[in-house]
Amino acid sequence: MTTASSSKDQLHDIVSCLSDYDPKAVPVSQAQDIIRQFVQPVNAIEKLAIRQALGRVLAAPVISGINVPAHDNSAMDGYALQGNDLPHQGHRTLSVIGTAYAGRAYQGTVNAGECVRIMTGAVMPDNCDTVIPQELTLQATELEVTIPSGKLRSGDNRRLKGEDLACGNVAISEGKVLKPADLGLLASLGIAEVAVHRRLRVAFFSTGDELRSLGETLDSGCVYDSNRYTIYGMLTRLGCDIVDMGVIKDDPDALEAAFRSAAENADAIITSGGVSVGAADYTKQIMGTLGDVAFWTIGMRPGRPMAFGKIRSNGKSAYLFGLPGNPVAVMVTFYFFARQALLHMMGATATEPLLVTAVSRTAIRKRPGRTEYQRGIATMNGQGQLEVHVTGSQGSGILRSMSEANCMIVLSHDQSDVMPDSLVQILLFEGLI
Repeated sequence: MTTASSSKDQLHDIVSCLSDYDPKAVPVSQAQDIIRQFVQPVNAIEKLAIRQALGRVLAAPVISGINVPAHDNSAMDGYALQGNDLPHQGHRTLSVIGTAYAGRAYQGTVNAGECVRIMTGAVMPDNCDTVIPQELTLQATELEVTIPSGKLRSGDNRRLKGEDLACGNVAISEGKVLKPADLGLLASLGIAEVAVHRRLRVAFFSTGDELRSLGETLDSGCVYDSNRYTIYGMLTRLGCDIVDMGVIKDDPDALEAAFRSAAENADAIITSGGVSVGAADYTKQIMGTLGDVAFWTIGMRPGRPMAFGKIRSNGKSAYLFGLPGNPVAVMVTFYFFARQALLHMMGATATEPLLVTAVSRTAIRKRPGRTEYQRGIATMNGQGQLEVHVTGSQGSGILRSMSEANCMIVLSHDQSDVMPDSLVQILLFEGLI
């Protein structure tokens, strides 16, 4: 959907600079780096009311126009006083001369030997710099309160003006994917609308004569197309505008028409199937004819075959992610390659997947020389330690295992077999899938 101008670099220019580049044996990290260098953000911005901005990418930094809080205020219910009135030993009795409420400040001046009853969030009275919580007082009446020594220091329990956010400072940085807390922060600053990047438009389809859509008769040797539904779910979670183009048969005219339509109407294209070695269709040929596309055999399991690049049609272009056909391989390659690239296209600040350490309760066979992603179930044991075990058979066609799993066990390129009770890295699905 973007004009077919050249990217920051051509794909072949990027890979030509890599001395160890071999398209038939691409390490995961190298493929991720190439994609990161090649993909460029889509530059289109719109303004939205903050209630509509959840999950959108902030297009410009938000600068606070006020101090938060606007005044020094009390962090709790108690008595506001001068820090010099705190007793060094024994105790001291102060006169209570009034009350300060949240939203209704005490208007008088507090002198030595006096204090003001104060509620959480109330503006600190003049001359007061300390709050003693009510539960720390020895005795309190409407007229007097007795304060012990050694319970607090001067300045305690006072929230300073601008402590949360000072006027003129950045409240939320550009590139942030807005979360519920961000909406609250924007509202606290009196900001009603923000500039965000427009939604990314992504077209996707599956290829293969053996695929059937839901509702169609399942002939011998055919399977229902599950990949479009997992891709639909993953793109929806990312907040993309999506174009489901269905199942495209292994027909050169139909495939070319689908690719051209997608390139003319979307920012990115995701396909499943048709990129493996010896595929009996025309997908790879058409991808290569329409644009700058690399075909990789990636050192990973599952998901070795993958196509990546940019295709063009009638002055428009779209980034292409040609994923494998096996259901689990589709999800793995999407999350470890396409997802980060799509976020970058949205203008989101780059963040690495957050891996955490867990104890593997099962042995895992692993051959050095490739990155492996095993489906796992992580739990917390009685000692408060995170542990994980694999879901069973790890075949790339067993989609049920992804449904059962709550994490991915990430085994690095050089790693070998994992023994029981060894530490492994896992990526939790919550918030991701």
